Amino acid sequence: MGGFLLRILVSALAAMLTTYLLKPAVKIDSFVTALLLALVLALLNALVRPLLVLFTLPVTLLTLGLFLFVINAVIILLAAKIVPGFKVDGFWWAMLFSIVMTIINSVLSSLAGANND
Repeated sequence: MGGFLLRILVSALAAMLTTYLLKPAVKIDSFVTALLLALVLALLNALVRPLLVLFTLPVTLLTLGLFLFVINAVIILLAAKIVPGFKVDGFWWAMLFSIVMTIINSVLSSLAGANND
C-alpha cells in the first residue's frame, strides 16, 4: 500500500510540473486537484485503457504502437472531464501533456524509488 501511495504522490508532483511547463494550455488549480488527477488517471489506466487497447488492437498494430499515444491523450481528456480544476485545451495538448508527464514521472519515480516494489 505504501508503494501505491508513493506512486500517486509522484504522479501528482509530475502533473504539477508538467502543468507548469505547458501553461496556459493545461491548468491544475491546486496540489489537491493534482492528487485527485493522479488517482483518476490510475483508475482510468487500470480499467479503461486495457479496453481501449483491446478494441483498437488492429490500428495499434498497423501503426506499430503509435496509436497508443492517441489512447493516452483520450485518457487525459477523459480525466479532464472527470476532475474539477483540471483543464486541457484540446487533443494535441493532451497528447503533449501525456508525453511530458510520462517522462517527468519516470525521472521522479526513479529518484524516489517508487518502482522498487
